[in-house]
Amino acid sequence: MKIAHIRLFVPNVKECFLFYRDLMGLEVLHGNEDTPYAEFQTGDIHLALEPLLVSEPSESVSRTQPFSANERLAIIVSVDDVDVVFEQLRSKDIAFIKEPHDTPEWGHRVAYLRDPAGNLIELNGGI
Repeated sequence: MKIAHIRLFVPNVKECFLFYRDLMGLEVLHGNEDTPYAEFQTGDIHLALEPLLVSEPSESVSRTQPFSANERLAIIVSVDDVDVVFEQLRSKDIAFIKEPHDTPEWGHRVAYLRDPAGNLIELNGGI
């Protein structure tokens, strides 16, 4: 078995599609900003977006909300240089939860942000 893709159920597919395509720079495999389903190339594992399965209002998570005990998912994005990608995304007015910092206990340099649906994203590179 291997994971083929991760599907995020989001309250606003268009907003998340534009975030992942235009701001994060991911390559679109399926869909566009007007379709209810979209999928992006992210290496061996694809990232997909789909509307929430229920029509209940979703809890809104601020894009700058710090880590919480309620986190259920983190998308780890491997990058060559965390600081370079941080600056590229910050220049697109993306707010970060935590700026680049070393985690010597894990051997990584990381930075954290959220997508428009509130999903936690970790930029991850070597020290």
